[in-house]
Amino acid sequence: MRMTKGVEWAVHTLLNLAWLSDDEPVPTARLAAGHDLPAPYLHKQLQALVRAGLLESVPGARGGFRLARAPEAISLLDVVLAVDGDEPLFRCTEIRRCGSVGAACPDGSRAFALPCAVKTAMGRAEAAWREALATQSLADVRAETDAHAPSVASAVRRALGDG
Repeated sequence: MRMTKGVEWAVHTLLNLAWLSDDEPVPTARLAAGHDLPAPYLHKQLQALVRAGLLESVPGARGGFRLARAPEAISLLDVVLAVDGDEPLFRCTEIRRCGSVGAACPDGSRAFALPCAVKTAMGRAEAAWREALATQSLADVRAETDAHAPSVASAVRRALGDG
């Protein structure tokens, strides 16, 4: 299972906005420069976060992006779904019914009456993964970062022009 780079970029951008002490919007170019990211691609991720209600987009010369919710109200699952979508990670194509193995199954349709055990197992694993992401908020990640790298918050404020 792989998430796109956009998820990492989005989480770091949301964290950076959470560390700012004011509610002033930050332009895409400044957010992108904070981690040497390509601004056009980051902007696409930011727009996805706006559509998901995680960010607000403020138009105008002094516009940019700011958090739309408190960090406690943004889960990692919210970010993954906003950026990568809600498609299942595993797609069962029913290969159990195909080829010489499927043809050799002696009880035919009865053997395939129940859902595929591989699909079921993968579904349980994905549900556990989603639950783990849903229980971790942006505030949790920020607190963990603050605990093991306390200088990051002030570095973000300096880099993004907030102190």
